[in-house]
Amino acid sequence: MASAPKSIPQSGPLSPEADQAAALAAFGGVLTVDLDAIIANWRKLEKTAVPAECSAVIKADAYGCGAEQVSRALSKAGCKTFFVATIEEARKVRAAVPEPTIYVLGGYFQNTGEHYAKINCRPVIGDLNELAEWDVFCRRTGWNGGAAVHIDTGMNRLGLTLSEAQAIIPRINAGDHGITLVMSHLVSAEQLNSPINARQLATFRSIASEFTGVPAALANSSGIFLGAPFQFDLVRPGAALYGVNPTPEADNPMQQVVDLKARIVQIRSIERGETVGYGGTWTARRPTKLAIIAVGYADGYFRAASSNDGTRGADVIVAGKRCPVAGRISMDLIAIDITDLPPNAVRRGHMVTLLGEGITVDELAHHFGTIGYEVLTSLGRRYARVYKDGNVEEPLTKPEPASNAGQPPSPPSIEQPSALPPLPS
Repeated sequence: MASAPKSIPQSGPLSPEADQAAALAAFGGVLTVDLDAIIANWRKLEKTAVPAECSAVIKADAYGCGAEQVSRALSKAGCKTFFVATIEEARKVRAAVPEPTIYVLGGYFQNTGEHYAKINCRPVIGDLNELAEWDVFCRRTGWNGGAAVHIDTGMNRLGLTLSEAQAIIPRINAGDHGITLVMSHLVSAEQLNSPINARQLATFRSIASEFTGVPAALANSSGIFLGAPFQFDLVRPGAALYGVNPTPEADNPMQQVVDLKARIVQIRSIERGETVGYGGTWTARRPTKLAIIAVGYADGYFRAASSNDGTRGADVIVAGKRCPVAGRISMDLIAIDITDLPPNAVRRGHMVTLLGEGITVDELAHHFGTIGYEVLTSLGRRYARVYKDGNVEEPLTKPEPASNAGQPPSPPSIEQPSALPPLPS
């Protein structure tokens, strides 16, 4: 019969720094979001678009960065209008920021009016059936919270056709219409010389001018950099807020927002001719030292960034130097070739950098075969999440009372999943 385990002695209270380190040790990776960088990016976009209002698109959990944290930070910085994709997203944002205007891009469906009214947010209507259903709700309840009208000028995805938009102009001219914004969406804004930009601009300018007294919005992140004619009354940046380059034909004017680190769970050596990972697609050409890190494609680090005997994959920063991925990326683990590092440069438990220290979201997107938007929105929930607010990492909560002056700063706030991540396999 097994004996009962001995009780574990209880130590005294940990310092904030030790407590933070203990919390982070439970995770294979740490995702740090720099809220000050997001604010700086928003202010740069706002300045570029003056005199237009600069809103913020925070759909998909603020592109994976945390909609509640991002909306609070941007609202405090002066942002007055937010865009999300669904009512559920709007509900979470409204709980974080009571005052700003929130538009829901996903549109209006019958029997959803009560949800919009309850949290005081506005649908973006892109279909005459939606408009009719919204009208019925407003007449029945007396709701006057407003709505946007989306007009399709070339995307062929959502929005009223031009003829449908023309058909509701008499309603706009009659007044008391409840429309608070007229908008469209650019197809190729990141391509400065795309002829469709000029066509969409001309189309939208013509129809928007007939919505007398209604503010207009056309420009997304890249559209802001097409110049003043595209900016109208309000601009809607999304990806640029989070560090994705809105001008891919030029240098990125945005600050990097996300830093992603992963923990080394094992260091091992292999001989020349041995293979690494599933399928044995990567072969050591010399005696090789590997670091195995506790992140994989389940965490949003795509399998497409793998390497094989004919193709180099993504790089990871280990001890300040770029080191290549070795072999296929698996669900929970990645092998890194650290042969060229000095002896004892790293050991088990050390962190390596997957994003940051010169590795940008756009670089990683290139290795993933996708765009920065998908990289950010795919970052998994198994990371510890740290939010930087200020020149040092701090929690988002209010500072301690003055009586605690002189105490060490509190550690950054950490968003933890409901359960600890599984051990690497």
